[in-house]
Amino acid sequence: MTLPSGISFDSDLRVKLPERFNVAMPFVDRHVGEGRGGKIAIRTAAETVTYAELAERVNRAGNALLGAGLAPGDRMLMVVKDCPAFFYLFWGAIKAGVVPVPPNTLLRAADFAYLFEDSGCRLVVYSSEYAREVEPALKQVPVKAYTVDAFLGEMAKASPDLEARLAAPTDDCFWLYSSGSTGRPKGAVHAHRDMVVTSELYGVRTLGVREDDVSYSAGKLFFAYGLGNSMTFPLWTGSTAVLDDRRPTPDTVFGTIETFKPTLYYGAPTLYAAQLAALGSRERKLDSIRACVSAAEALPPDIFRRWKEQTGTVILDGIGSTECLHIFIGNRLDDYRPGTSGKPTPGYQVKIVDENRKPVPKGESGRLWIRSESAAKYYWNKPEKTAETMVDGWLNTGDTYRQDEDGYFIYDGRSDDMLKVGGIWCSPVEVENCLIAHPAVLEAAVVGHADENALLKPKAFVVLKEAGGGSPALTNELMALCKTTLAPYKYPRWVEYVEELPKTATGKIQRYKLRS
Repeated sequence: MTLPSGISFDSDLRVKLPERFNVAMPFVDRHVGEGRGGKIAIRTAAETVTYAELAERVNRAGNALLGAGLAPGDRMLMVVKDCPAFFYLFWGAIKAGVVPVPPNTLLRAADFAYLFEDSGCRLVVYSSEYAREVEPALKQVPVKAYTVDAFLGEMAKASPDLEARLAAPTDDCFWLYSSGSTGRPKGAVHAHRDMVVTSELYGVRTLGVREDDVSYSAGKLFFAYGLGNSMTFPLWTGSTAVLDDRRPTPDTVFGTIETFKPTLYYGAPTLYAAQLAALGSRERKLDSIRACVSAAEALPPDIFRRWKEQTGTVILDGIGSTECLHIFIGNRLDDYRPGTSGKPTPGYQVKIVDENRKPVPKGESGRLWIRSESAAKYYWNKPEKTAETMVDGWLNTGDTYRQDEDGYFIYDGRSDDMLKVGGIWCSPVEVENCLIAHPAVLEAAVVGHADENALLKPKAFVVLKEAGGGSPALTNELMALCKTTLAPYKYPRWVEYVEELPKTATGKIQRYKLRS
């Protein structure tokens, strides 16, 4: 499929875009004019949406947002499940000049209240499934809000015609919130060009997404990973996306694959491991899939091996980030090595540096830095974190990597204490603060611990106020406290009671000693 009119890439794979531009036009508007109006853009268990219907509903959504009093540059938070309305809101906002912000839908009320205040959003649209957490947050931080169903009603009354509000390709377009080391999310501000870059350089030129593909991602749309898999890659290529709003389990994922027969499947190591376990008791039909992709956490080579043995397909592991928007180092169908993240995505510059920001020799570990036109411009309201992370056009990923003699990049862990749990960032400080809230707990430290599939999960080391008080009952209490207070994936899978925690002379917990 040729590039949209007016868009090209030079010999260094730097994108060339019109001086005045709106990214909704190449992703949504052009398909009707190019003859794909009747083609299915989105499939769910309940409905199908053609490209012509998508274009009209995007226009109606943009007009409904303007009719709700939003002005260009205003933020709209969308706590929306994976459904066609996510597309309408996201692209309708962009086309109208409003900034869509889709946060993690698994958050709790206190988290949402923080996001409402931090973003200064003028409107919140949320799926009714999340009302239990969103509505208490709205009482803490009053913001105009609609449920998705109510907003769809407003859309039905809005005009189907909307002129795109033009901007420079590097102007602010949308935000994605990334977790911070203290648990407070950071708003990564992305520009109009960023989705063009990831869709072409990773989606088309690395993965090989085609117009005849059907994409299904277990990773949800609020993730940068899922946003590309389920939305921008299909729309960029004029192909079809399959959406499932349920929590992904082996049964739901296998059922979706067997029903909709996707050609591209995007998962994460934790889910692949669970699917392998399920395949041991029941055979499933996966023959429609021509490529599997994994990201969000490093894929253990044993999972790669067992998946290939049982399904006949390979899993292409890669690393991406909220800040870079999608995978910037990845394996390819014609060039992969188990146990590695692969090689840099074409058009992305990569370096591994020491503590003085000097490149390290091949084979030695160091901090991974990335330069890309898809990188976020800055963190909203966090100038110090912006200055620390985004330096002279480079992005400090916070990951420790080394490169083998053949050029493959190997993950050696985080440079800070952050954890990836089931592919989602988790701050140990946040879990520790929750544990300390229990009346029996004096101190707590949380680190990553490998499970039976070599995947990291939180493990808590707990010092009690009274010696000898550790028990299975208390462990269950602590786990339940974390499950109900925090996003549920953050709870510690193991609790070990200790007399004291290792600390520096200034009293800082030395988590690295607990990991050894």
